[in-house]
Amino acid sequence: MSEPKNKSHGRKTISASFKPRELMTHQPQLANVWTARIISLFPQAFPGVLGESLTGKALKDGKWQLETTDLRPFGEGKHRNVDDTPAGGGAGMVLRPDVLGKAIEHTQRGARGNWPLIYLSPRGKRFDQQMARQWSQCDGITLLCGRFEGVDQRVLDHYNIQEVSLGDFVMTGGEIAAQAMIDATVRLLPSVLGNSESIEDESHSNGLLEHPQYTRPAEWMGLEIPEVLMSGHHGKVAEWRQKMAEELTKERRPDMWKNWKK
Repeated sequence: MSEPKNKSHGRKTISASFKPRELMTHQPQLANVWTARIISLFPQAFPGVLGESLTGKALKDGKWQLETTDLRPFGEGKHRNVDDTPAGGGAGMVLRPDVLGKAIEHTQRGARGNWPLIYLSPRGKRFDQQMARQWSQCDGITLLCGRFEGVDQRVLDHYNIQEVSLGDFVMTGGEIAAQAMIDATVRLLPSVLGNSESIEDESHSNGLLEHPQYTRPAEWMGLEIPEVLMSGHHGKVAEWRQKMAEELTKERRPDMWKNWKK
């Protein structure tokens, strides 16, 4: 009798690397596990906060993987230059297409299935909960962390890279934004959070901001928990929470309220 052909998270995948970086674990790369790949001039910035709390435990447990590609070894010349002056003049430096192209080709080896290639850019589409949910349903993602004045446009065009922004502000690089986006995505992976109801009730998950939360003690600094939450009447509690969510959204995020009312 032949053994059942079950998928295993323990099978190795092999890829060439200038400098292998196994983050948070001493285990080899795992097959069939959602993976975030990062291209950065500062790979040492990872896992950063992703190595803590819920995401850190899930990373250690092999529920997701984090791999980094150091951009510097792909640089040109004796000093491994990765950037050059902007064509047409102007301040700052731009990441070179030949350097980025080699780094992307190296990083994407073995990436199969639905695997978006993302450039973290202030001019990109704004990241939100829906996008995090979409990414969590992919096989993995690759995030290109920009620096200086950005990357050569030809790289974005050639690889059909999607530009995504953390918000309407400019940062010195994409590393912090990458960690924020990965955190929002990883917690949506099956078995990571451990409580699907928590995800469903969170802000942005159903188009509304989350209702106020309370816990013991019942009275603190002269302030009491709303009586309805202590009533034990689940129907009334649900109605109250829905009402509060609607009121908060209408007051604080009229843009969300407008979309929710459609």
